[in-house]
Amino acid sequence: MTNDVQKTEERTYPKVRPATDIIEREDGFHIFLDLPGVKKDDLLIDLNDNELKVGGKAVHPAQVRTDTLSMEFGSGEYVRTFTLSEVVDRERIKATLKHGVLELFLPKVEKVQPKRIEIVSG
Repeated sequence: MTNDVQKTEERTYPKVRPATDIIEREDGFHIFLDLPGVKKDDLLIDLNDNELKVGGKAVHPAQVRTDTLSMEFGSGEYVRTFTLSEVVDRERIKATLKHGVLELFLPKVEKVQPKRIEIVSG
């Protein structure tokens, strides 16, 4: 009896840590990640406890031209993980992908306003 095992060829791409800017403003944190070639459908953003993980694949077609002298943009997988503090409101995180730049907005938890306690005579 012969066991036929089919191997599925899954391409592996080099993993790259994307260039990132993190800016803190009054309303929260703005994180900008350079993800050239990554489409919305190939982007994954996961939040697990206090860990925010961003991943995406950029697949560029193989070059058939033989006169290419240099090629710095190739297929790759972007991966970046952030640890969130307690000041981030996890329920209101937003993500926008535009022109190869992913913007994550991590709003700060609204501050609890002081409250005056009314004294009732009794």
